[in-house]
Amino acid sequence: MANKSLGQHWLDDTESLEAITEYAQIKSSDTVLEIGPGLGSLTRYLVNQARHVIAVELDQELAAQLPVRVPAGNLNVAQADIMSFNLDELPAGYKVVANIPYYLTSNLLRRLAEAANPPKLMVLLVQKEVAERICAAPGQMSLLGVSVQLYYRAELGMVVSRKLFAPPPKVDSQAVILTRHTKPLFKELDSQKFFQLVKAGFSERRKKLRGSLSGGLGISKAEADQLLEKAGINGDLRAQNLTLQEWHNIYKQLS
Repeated sequence: MANKSLGQHWLDDTESLEAITEYAQIKSSDTVLEIGPGLGSLTRYLVNQARHVIAVELDQELAAQLPVRVPAGNLNVAQADIMSFNLDELPAGYKVVANIPYYLTSNLLRRLAEAANPPKLMVLLVQKEVAERICAAPGQMSLLGVSVQLYYRAELGMVVSRKLFAPPPKVDSQAVILTRHTKPLFKELDSQKFFQLVKAGFSERRKKLRGSLSGGLGISKAEADQLLEKAGINGDLRAQNLTLQEWHNIYKQLS
């Protein structure tokens, strides 16, 4: 029985599970971290391809049952909250493959992206609207998109109909494929200061950039205009129009 409070919706569609596994390009030398394995439908595919699968499951009963459902010598099950799980114990270059609960998506992505030992590749099945926000281009950019794309190249995968889940969620899902940048996009970036700026920009989406930065950073509109002018950016733009490079240009003026 799925626990809706934990965002549990089981997917047991062969085509979808095979596609998710294929996106991850799993090699026989790979360690894969699976988050929220549930009944083990996806786990079965992962253990057949990876050297080692570490499945982190919050639900105590499901965690206890998983080794019985998926008997495999290369499977380790940890009954734990992924938000406090020690990622440093994983080998460098591990991959994440997961059908993650909707409520967890933003916080989990931020945690994984900014970890001292981050995954080199993530294939995640998330709410379709969230997948689109993660992969958005300037013009439709979101705070989540900036947060992820600073660290990963983001691509959309297949759409998975809500009808294929039990119980069905209210919306369709979509796979996202996140590939870690081989080197940081920007040198010597203070991520806390950078995201303080970006959050200020997105704090009032309907406002032009000068207005949202003024309110979000606690500065006057004249100061916000001066800041944007130095960065070579039009204050009439809105936050969703900016590229990561343009955000960095503003950041440099603040530093």
